[in-house]
Amino acid sequence: MTLELKNDKEVSRHSPVMVKEVLFWLIQRESRIYLDCTVGYSGHAEKLLEASVPDGRLIGLDRDAIAISASRDRLTRFGNRVSLLHGHFVDLKQHLAAGGIGQVDGILFDLGISSAQLEEPVRGFSFQEDGPLDMRMDQSMSGTAADLINRWPEAQLANTIFQFGDERFSRRIARAIVHARERRPLTTTKELVSVIERAVPPNYRHGRIHCATRTFQAFRIAVNQELDCLEPALRDAVDVLSPGGRLCVISFHSLEDRVVKHTFRALSGKDNPALMVLTKKPQGPSKEELERNPRSRSAKLRAAQRISREDQT
Repeated sequence: MTLELKNDKEVSRHSPVMVKEVLFWLIQRESRIYLDCTVGYSGHAEKLLEASVPDGRLIGLDRDAIAISASRDRLTRFGNRVSLLHGHFVDLKQHLAAGGIGQVDGILFDLGISSAQLEEPVRGFSFQEDGPLDMRMDQSMSGTAADLINRWPEAQLANTIFQFGDERFSRRIARAIVHARERRPLTTTKELVSVIERAVPPNYRHGRIHCATRTFQAFRIAVNQELDCLEPALRDAVDVLSPGGRLCVISFHSLEDRVVKHTFRALSGKDNPALMVLTKKPQGPSKEELERNPRSRSAKLRAAQRISREDQT
């Protein structure tokens, strides 16, 4: 979901990642209804609506109410062809049922975090600006990053930082967090960055990527339970796909991609398969896109198609 922004105020100018590939996989002649499970600031949604004129419809979900509000403004020209809902993709079946929709023809998951979220200090996602240790994508939910950082045992902190951040200094960072919070609770992003910088070796502190990158990623994933929700949501998405309908998933780190890969594999197995995998290997951004938007470099796209009964006979 990484976006290219001109500045914080100009959300409408962002560029969706791998849009050509998304349109290639999702736009089919018989497609009518699309579900964007992570509509964000509507970059992909706008392109899908433009490519499916005159009667293509789109339902957009996002757990970030701020993003939904911005997308509602951006997509107003499409009128009743678009419906935007504040909600989590893990509840996609309930959201569709509430709207009287039983099946859709194309589904998109664009995982991760957007630049619009990263570049707003008050959200607490970024280590580059000072802000509260929040990191909630849905700010109506309880449980901020500060809550877990100041309450979790050292071993749980270390395991989270290692598992979700692949951080080799996870134990040192967790120990430093516990020592720091004994003096006073950690409440801001800069306080956490300072603790991390003191915990890691000097050469790592000045490495290729910022030494806080992996820890911030780990806490964001933990706060939002991103990986726990992904597999059940993908399975529900397949359930609501029409025969021949397609599912497209863009992920931004290996943990997400692994869940997508294994779920697709399980649902396309020999015994009563529900899916046909269309991308044997994940697609990456084109050379032109990488030059235009370097932030897209970690994007991986996988696509699959719902198997109809006729396909299985």
